[in-house]
Amino acid sequence: MRLRCAVLDDFQNAALDSADWSPVEDRVEVVIFREHIADENELAARLAEFEIVVTLRERVPFPATLLDRLPRLQLLIASGMRNSVIDYEAAERNGVTVCGTASSSTPPVELTWALLLGLARNLVTENNALRAGGPWQSTVGADLHGRRLGLLGLGKIGSRVAQVGLAFGMRVSAWSHNLTKERADEVGVELAASKEELLSSSDFVSLHLKLSDRTRGLVGAAELALLKPTAYLINTSRAAIVDQDALLAALREGRIAGAGLDVFDTEPLPAGHPLRSAPRLLATPHLGYVSQSNYAAYYSHAVEDIQAFLAGEPVRRLG
Repeated sequence: MRLRCAVLDDFQNAALDSADWSPVEDRVEVVIFREHIADENELAARLAEFEIVVTLRERVPFPATLLDRLPRLQLLIASGMRNSVIDYEAAERNGVTVCGTASSSTPPVELTWALLLGLARNLVTENNALRAGGPWQSTVGADLHGRRLGLLGLGKIGSRVAQVGLAFGMRVSAWSHNLTKERADEVGVELAASKEELLSSSDFVSLHLKLSDRTRGLVGAAELALLKPTAYLINTSRAAIVDQDALLAALREGRIAGAGLDVFDTEPLPAGHPLRSAPRLLATPHLGYVSQSNYAAYYSHAVEDIQAFLAGEPVRRLG
C-alpha cells in the first residue's frame, strides 16, 4: 500500500507541475489541497490519514496540539530551511521527521522593488484610471534618485535590496541590533546611528529582519510617528515586526505617504479585513517567495526529501 502525501496550500495548483514526482509515485500517493485550512480541528481531521505532509513556508502552524492528533504522520516537509511555527519537540516526541528545502532570496528582493516602485509612481492608481477611461495623469510620482533608502536589516535580502537602491542613485543607510560599520561598509551603505535616526531621515523604509523576540513589534506607533509625511514603508519580511493597528491608523490619517505590504498577521487575509480597503496601501498576497524558480526548488527538494526518508537516510533535517 502506498503512503499518502498531502501538499498544503497549493493555491495555484502548481506543485505537481513544478517538479518531477515520478521517482516516488510508485510508493507515494500525492493529494493536493488547494484551499487553506485555518481551523486546527478541521486540519487534524483532514490530515489524519496522511503519512507525509508538505507545507508551504510558515502559513500552517504545526503546534503540539496538532501533531499529537496526527498518529500516522511520519514526515513533515516545510519549504525553506527555517520554520518558526513547527513545534520540533512535539514532532520528535511523535516520531515525525521534519525536513526543509532550498529557498532563494532573489524573489523577495524583486518583489520589494516592485512594491516600492509601484508606490513611488502610483502605478495602480494610474493603471486603473487608464483602463477605466479616467483622467490622463492624475498623480505626481516620487523620485528615487538622491532620496534616502533606509533598511532595517542588512542580511542576505537587505544587502541585495541595498545594491539596487545604490544603482538607482539613492543614498542608502541601514540599521539593526547587531549591524556593524564593517558590514555596512562592505555593502557600501551608511550605518545609521539608531533605529530612530534611520526612520526619521529616510524617504523609503524597507524591512528585512528575522522575526524574534527583539524584532516583534519593532515598528510601532512611536516609530511610525518618526517617519516623514512623505515617506513610504515597505514590509516583505514578517508582519509581526510592524504594529498592524498603528500602521492602519497612520495610513488612514495620512501621516505617511503610503505602505507596501506582502505579509500579514493572518494569512490568507480575511475578506473583510481593514487592510483590504486601507488608503495609501499597495498590498500583495504574500508573493515574495512565489516564483517559478522557488517553486521548482521547493517541490523538487520535497521529492528528494521523500526519497531520502523512504531510504532511511533523511536529508535537510530541521529542528
